[in-house]
Amino acid sequence: MARAEKVTAVAELKDRFESSNAAVLTEYRGLTVAQLKQLRISLGENAKFAVAKNTLSKIAANEAGVTSLDDLFQGPTAIAFVTGDVVEAAKGLRDFAKANPLLVIKGGVVDGKSMSPSEITTLADLESREVLLAKLAGALKAKQSQAAATFNALPTNMARLVEALRAKREETGGAEQPQDAAE
Repeated sequence: MARAEKVTAVAELKDRFESSNAAVLTEYRGLTVAQLKQLRISLGENAKFAVAKNTLSKIAANEAGVTSLDDLFQGPTAIAFVTGDVVEAAKGLRDFAKANPLLVIKGGVVDGKSMSPSEITTLADLESREVLLAKLAGALKAKQSQAAATFNALPTNMARLVEALRAKREETGGAEQPQDAAE
C-alpha cells in the first residue's frame, strides 16, 4: 500500500471513529466473504462493518482520541462503526456470533466508554431505544393519571368532611360545648 493510500485510509478511519456513537472490534478469522456479507446485512442500516489493517486502525483511533482499544488490535480485526442505535448493532453482532462462532467480539467503545465483550453482550440484551422510550412514556403517563386522580379526589373528600362536620353539629345541638381545662 502506497504512503498516500495509507494516509487516506487513516483519515477515513479517523472520521468514522469520530462520527460514530460506537465502535466494536471483532476477530473474523475463518469467516467467508459470503458470511461477512451476511453479517453486514444483519447489522442493519446504522452500522458499517470494515476490515482494516491493525496499525492503520490503531493510528486512526488514537488520532480520534480513542486510546482504550490499543490492546485489541491483535490478529485479524474488523470494526463495526455504529452511527445509530447501538443496541440494534450489538444484537446483530451477538446473534451472528452465536450462529457463527468464528466471529469473536473483542470489545469496543460506546459514547467514549470502553466496553468489554461481556458488556457488549449485556448491551445486546437490552430492548431497543424505541421500546425503552415507549415504556418511559407509559410510566410518565401513568404517574400523571395518578396525580390527576389524587387532585380530583381532594375536593370530593373536602366536601364529605364538611358534610360530616355539619351533620355532627346538628346531632350535638348546634354549637360545640367548651370543655373544662380542669378535667
